Amino acid sequence: MRQTGDGNNMKSVSTGGAAESGQANTDSRNGNQPLGDHRAIRVAVVDDHEMFRAGVIATLSPHFTIVGQAPDVEGSVAMIADTKPDVVLLDVHVPGGEGGGGAEILIKSHPLSPDSAFLALSVSDSPKDVGAVIRAGARGYVTKTISGDDLISSIIQVNEGYAVFSPKLAGFVLSTFQGTGQAEHDDELDKLSHREQEVMRLIARGYTYKEIAAELFISIKTVETHVSAVLKKLQLSNRTELTRWAADRRIV
Repeated sequence: MRQTGDGNNMKSVSTGGAAESGQANTDSRNGNQPLGDHRAIRVAVVDDHEMFRAGVIATLSPHFTIVGQAPDVEGSVAMIADTKPDVVLLDVHVPGGEGGGGAEILIKSHPLSPDSAFLALSVSDSPKDVGAVIRAGARGYVTKTISGDDLISSIIQVNEGYAVFSPKLAGFVLSTFQGTGQAEHDDELDKLSHREQEVMRLIARGYTYKEIAAELFISIKTVETHVSAVLKKLQLSNRTELTRWAADRRIV
C-alpha cells in the first residue's frame, strides 16, 4: 500500500512490499505506470556496510544508473562532489568526519552538488535521526524494511521533487513540518506524566488554577499538586519560569 500525501507534496510508502497492494512493479501514484527503466536517473549509495550496499546496488542497477558508492563521511562528500548524482541514497549512521553521520554528509556535500536530492535509508526510526537529516535538507526518509519495489518508487518520486516517508514516520514528519511536533526526543519533557504535561501547557498559556480544573475536570487541589510536581521535576521556581521553559520548546 502506498499513500498519497497532502499539498505539501509529501507521500508515504508502504514497507510491506508490493505484494501487499497486489500491484507489483507498478507505481500507484498513477495506478498503472511500470517502475521500469529509469536509467536517466543517476543514483549514489552511501552505507558503511559493504554487503548491504552491494545488495542495494544489485536491486537498483536494472532501473537506474549507479554513479558512485561510499562507506564514510569523507569518502561520501568527495564521491558526491565528483559524480553529482540526481539522488543520493543516504544511510544515517556513517563513520568518519566530525561524527555527524548522514546529516554531516548532506550539509557538506550540498554546496558541492546543489541539484542532488537526498533520500535517507536507515534501520533507525528514531525521531532524533529523522529530524537531523530532514533539517539538514533530506527530501525523504525510509527504513531498511522497505521492499525493493517501494525503494525504487521512492527514488523516482524524490527525483521528481516529492517528499517520501515510510508510513510510520509520515505523521511525525508532518507534525514537524507544521511546527506542532517535537523534532527531537526531550528528556526533560519525558519526566512529566501525560496529565502533568496537560497542566504544564495550560499554565504556560496563562490559565488560572480554577480554569485548568474546569478544563481538565479535576479539582483545584489536584491542579496544585500537578503544578508542584511539574516545577519540582523541571527544577523551576515559578510559573513565569515554566512559561519561558515551554515557550523555548515551542510546546505551549
